[in-house]
Order: sequence, then structure tokens, then C-alpha cells
Amino acid sequence: MTKTFSKSRALFERASAVIPGGIYGHASPAVTVPGAFPYFAQSAEGCRYTDVDGNQYIDFMCGYGPIFLGYKHPEVDAAAAEAQATGDCFNHPTEYSVRLAEKLVETIDGADWAVFGKNGSDMTSWAIRVAREHTGRKRVAKVTHAYHGIDPWCVPGYGGVILEDRSQIDNFYWNDLESLEKLIARSASSLAAIIITPFHHPAFDDSVLPTEAFVKAINQACEAHGIILILDDVRGGFRLHPHGSHCRYGWQPDLMCYSKALANGYPISSCAGAKALKIAASKTFLTGSFWNAAAPMAAALKTLEIAERDKVADQIEIQGKRLIDGMLKIGEQHGTPLQVSGPPAMPYVRVANDPSFRKQQALCSEAIQNGLYLHPHHNWFLSAAHTADVIDESLGRFSQCLGTFCQNHSKTAATT
Repeated sequence: MTKTFSKSRALFERASAVIPGGIYGHASPAVTVPGAFPYFAQSAEGCRYTDVDGNQYIDFMCGYGPIFLGYKHPEVDAAAAEAQATGDCFNHPTEYSVRLAEKLVETIDGADWAVFGKNGSDMTSWAIRVAREHTGRKRVAKVTHAYHGIDPWCVPGYGGVILEDRSQIDNFYWNDLESLEKLIARSASSLAAIIITPFHHPAFDDSVLPTEAFVKAINQACEAHGIILILDDVRGGFRLHPHGSHCRYGWQPDLMCYSKALANGYPISSCAGAKALKIAASKTFLTGSFWNAAAPMAAALKTLEIAERDKVADQIEIQGKRLIDGMLKIGEQHGTPLQVSGPPAMPYVRVANDPSFRKQQALCSEAIQNGLYLHPHHNWFLSAAHTADVIDESLGRFSQCLGTFCQNHSKTAATT
């Protein structure tokens, strides 16, 4: 049965009349394949997502990462509901904030304190201000094409951005030691911070793991020159290692930013840091009317408890490896080479030798028709709800969609 999106399109027309762009940001239809993907969600449970037209998918995007244990996780929802029952938004923080900070300090390797916000951007932008306060320096270095949020210093676009917003930002290239060395030689004495993701995960490109030499060089440069190392672990935090992604790759950060998987979809973010930066952190203003809400903090406490109890990072790693190995094998069987990048818990599988991404777009559009939600241009995410049975079902559906893709591609090639 062909999946159609008539309700999605009708709702998008209504949205376009009252919302700039209709749907903006990473959820915009423009970042997938317009017309071939759903535009609006209806419901979800476990690893399955249903759009407003009633089409259901095995979801390998997990809300772009926040769904760590599975949609509508009963234990997490119960913990949030218990907190919500006595109120959520107050004049003051609740005990949940203290308990969650204590839990993060206990959980995250190298953390001595923690603060909270709502989005990853809240934390990455605040972290660079803490670094500036601590060092008395202005400049911040980031990797070219790395994503760190929507604030002017880092947003991947130029609408409303002025030159002054980025005048203190330096860029260097991932895994490029020469680029890093030039940066340090030029700017070391004025650098407040280097901000880095655990691995490089740009949109419209393959993910790239860090080399040991790159990690070592950045760690040593920060140590030698008093540069604060900020780990933007918003996307990978707790999926890649239970104590923070830096433990997996060898980073030695001073500040660590988290959000997506922290509360299994409830809105919260956090920055955790080393004791040496606690005074600077206390001097760097941070607040929001909703940032002390109790329910998301209760959800985060329960999410971290379950992640530890069930060894979720290990579980996701195993199932992610089964998924990508199975997809590569299916690609060989159909005579369509595929390539994989990124860690198994956050993989990106695409058609090889496809620089325009047109084949990838066609493949992911066919996956949608087969009930698999695979993003054509962005890394994917697994959750604890992606069990072995789900992976087997997904590989069966992927084989069907790749077979159809190959037939359609052969027909197209024959007529051109």
C-alpha cells in the first residue's frame, strides 16, 4: 500500500499561512525530500512513529536524538507525572535540581558541578562565556561545518547575523593537524576555548571519528596554553558511553554540554564542569523562567537510572552494529555498494559514490514507503527500543526498499 501524505500537506498549507516557513529549522521538509516524507507527527510508542496520515514507521531518528529509551517509556513518564502532580514551574527550583546535579556529578567522568537549561544551544553558548570569564580571553575556536546550536556565533546560516557576531570565532578542520597547529601558532594566547564534538557529524556529509593524534594534539594544546576545552556532547551524550562520550575517544574536557538523550524527550539540557571553573560559572549569568521545571528533571533522573541499570549504551552499540552490518550485506546482495560512517549507536548509512545525494534521497524515500524512517542527510539514532527483533524487521524492510530502489534506478539509467 502506497503511503500518502495528504493531511501532512494540508496542515503544511495552514502552517505556512501563520508560521514563517511553515515548518522551520531541522524539521523543515527541505532537509529531507519534500513530498516524499511526512511533515507532521501524530503519535509514537517504543521505536515506532505515526504521522498525521496514519502511516507508521520504525523510527531511526528518535526525534533527532532525544528518544533514548523509546517513545512513551512507562517508567520515565511515570516519574515525570509524579513530579508534575505537585507542580512544575515555581518561583524557585525544587529538590529535583539538586538530586539531578548530584547524579550528573556522580555519572559524568570529570564533572564536579552541573547547571541546567532547556536546549543544547543554551549550554554551548553559556559554556563559551564561562571559558571567557575564566581565562579573560575573547577568542573561541570551532571545527568548520560543526554544529553547536542556533546562536549567532555558530548558527549554520547568515539570516540576522552580523560580522561582529563571529569576529572572535576561529575555524579549523577536523582531524587536520596542520590546520590545528596553524590555529595554535596564530591564536593560542588569545583563545579562551576550543569547542569540539566527540566525533564530527556534519549534515549532508559523512560522519568522521577522531584520530588518536587529533585528540592528543587538542588535549595537549589546551593544557599547554591554558585553553578551556568544551565538549559539545549534546548529540552523543550517554549514547556513546555511560560516563560521557569523552571517555570513549580520550578527550579531556573542562566543560561538557548535554541535552538530547538526557531525559528521553523531556526538555532539558545541562553543562557539567571541572572544579577549577566553578567560580567562573557562578559569575556567568544563567537563567530561564522554565529552566528549573521539576518534571523534566525527574524524567532525567529516571532516564539515567534506567540507562545505568540496563546498560543501554552497550545495548544500543550491539544493535547498531547488527543494523549496519546487515545493511552493508543487503547492499552487496543487491549490487548496490553502501558506505557507513559514525559510531553504531549513531550511524549514517548511504549509497556509495553519490556526491549529489540524489541516490541517497531516492533510497530514503523508498524506505519511507516501506515503513522505515531513515534520514537522507543527517546521522541516525538508535534507542533501547530498537531490539534485536526490531533490527531484524528493519533489515527485512530495508531489503525490500533497496530492491525497489535498484529496479527504479535501472529503469532510469536505461532511459538516459
